[in-house]
Amino acid sequence: MAITLGAITLPATLVWEEEFTWSPVALSTEYGLTGKLLVQVSTKLDGRPITLVGKSDGTAHTGGISLTNLKTLQTALNVAGAQWTLTLHDARTFTVIAAADPLTVEPLPVYRSFFPANPTGDRWHLIRSLKLITI
Repeated sequence: MAITLGAITLPATLVWEEEFTWSPVALSTEYGLTGKLLVQVSTKLDGRPITLVGKSDGTAHTGGISLTNLKTLQTALNVAGAQWTLTLHDARTFTVIAAADPLTVEPLPVYRSFFPANPTGDRWHLIRSLKLITI
């Protein structure tokens, strides 16, 4: 199943980087005047980071996107206050906004060539990271 951000289809090979390192538990501790440890615990309601990453080892790549689709994604991410429904491979959905500096990409090299000064829409790029936050 594909990954979608609203109506935009993202590369199905992107991986959610911090999926298993985030915890919904908010914990705060401090010592009171009596020396007793004061603990406050609650559940985070939103603000979970979702960073989708592509990888490259020089010969194999994940997270490839055409220049045309990349421009569509960049335009959507540049709309202040925009919210989207992110649907992952396994049909989980999240309401998200773009994080600060949300998109890191690089052009994929063509064997034995330099990058063209004005690439065509079918030129491929690698999404290094797409940073989103749940709301």
